[in-house]
Amino acid sequence: MNPQLEQLQQITRRNFLKTTGQFSLGAIALAALNGAGAQMAAPAASPLAPKRPPFKPKAKRVIYLHMSGGPPHLDLFDYKPELVKWNDKPCPDEFLKGRRFAFTSGVPKLMGTPRQFAQYGKGGAWMSDAIPNLHRVADELCVVRSLNTDQFNHAPAELLLFTGSARQGRPSMGSWVTYGLGSENQNLPGFVVLISSGVQPSAGQSAWGSGFLPSVFQGVQCRSKGDPVLYVSDPPGMDRTMRRRTLDVLRDLNEVQERELGNPETATRIAQYELAYRMQVSVPEVMDISREPAAVLQAYGATPGEASFANNCLLARRLIEKDVRFVQLFDWGWDFHGTNEGEDIRGGLTKKCARMDQPVAALIEDLRQRGLLDETLVVWGGEFGRTPFREGRTASGKILGRDHYPDCFSLFLAGGGIKPGITYGATDELGFSVVENKVTVYDLQATILHLLGFDHEKFTFRSQGRDFRLTDVYGGVVKDILA
Repeated sequence: MNPQLEQLQQITRRNFLKTTGQFSLGAIALAALNGAGAQMAAPAASPLAPKRPPFKPKAKRVIYLHMSGGPPHLDLFDYKPELVKWNDKPCPDEFLKGRRFAFTSGVPKLMGTPRQFAQYGKGGAWMSDAIPNLHRVADELCVVRSLNTDQFNHAPAELLLFTGSARQGRPSMGSWVTYGLGSENQNLPGFVVLISSGVQPSAGQSAWGSGFLPSVFQGVQCRSKGDPVLYVSDPPGMDRTMRRRTLDVLRDLNEVQERELGNPETATRIAQYELAYRMQVSVPEVMDISREPAAVLQAYGATPGEASFANNCLLARRLIEKDVRFVQLFDWGWDFHGTNEGEDIRGGLTKKCARMDQPVAALIEDLRQRGLLDETLVVWGGEFGRTPFREGRTASGKILGRDHYPDCFSLFLAGGGIKPGITYGATDELGFSVVENKVTVYDLQATILHLLGFDHEKFTFRSQGRDFRLTDVYGGVVKDILA
């Protein structure tokens, strides 16, 4: 250590108060400020200890299925026969004036869906032929066709959706939920993240980061192939007994520092070390889908030992079955611009949906059969929608694609206090704007928190001199979709 720095530390007011005797006025005041005194010797409670929400929740846990890139809602859930009639016609000026798009300029051509639509379930939800497995669970779904955001680029739109701000630095939705509710299983993380299709979301780890909340509440990324959690295994030459002794010493040292400084991050460090130790046994067990019956693997389309969205859907069920609070799945590849055949809303969308709708339908059916759906909120969607016209760069080619579109898009919810078998909200005949029951990103966040037992306006955390909240500072609960 630098001798001059060490000398300066010895003459600080804090050091003077600490060294003038335990019964001096300064020492007593410092002990009070540090939360010391009679409680000083007591070990810190786990930040992840389970907590009760302010009012009775309808959902105890969340599985959020995020289709990163923005699924083409007009080819999946929002049927526009009038747009089909106007296919390949120039887009009217009234829909373009004063607007800008990510990759389209000039006057684009309208594009009606090439998909075949029909109504399914008792509620008559419109769904396309791209998602045949979801047809059979239509009566479990609440399809919202009136979502709205103000961001048309991927990273800001995902940040807004999951943190309430288009800029980095705010806590993610899963972190807020874990902060408010803790975890009912102290051997597993309260917030788990699973990624498929080989690419992280555009927002990166900020989509599950803890922001200004203590870092113990950030999402833990797990893998369905290889070691479930990177670096959680003991290094070569260290057995379980030695690891326990090492952690005991680290815990004692951290508790001394916590008593002296009162830094909440020290409690976080203690909790994370202990959780990692317990995870070494519990995580490999819950992540081993080979324990599932062959019929279940077949229903999901899951393959043990592989990395896939199907595997992750099955893992999501196994995790919430073990009382993990928030499970977030990210699946990249939904950015259907039409720049290659994989982004064609005909064959490309068929192939992409084939890897998605079977496991999602199986997940909903599996949760229902096991009695878990009523207390588990399932959310499926992207960060924005797609344009009712062809994407500018690919307008003259044979591949059909759509540009980013924030004004309206669709998602669906199921279980966890949601009214099943309904369609909520509507867009105009060509799909350019919401005309009935607009739902903003903040409204969605407020509704999810409400179902978990929180008033989104009162669920706050003080940082940098003011109280922040996930819906900072907009939004209202969408009461019409609540059971």
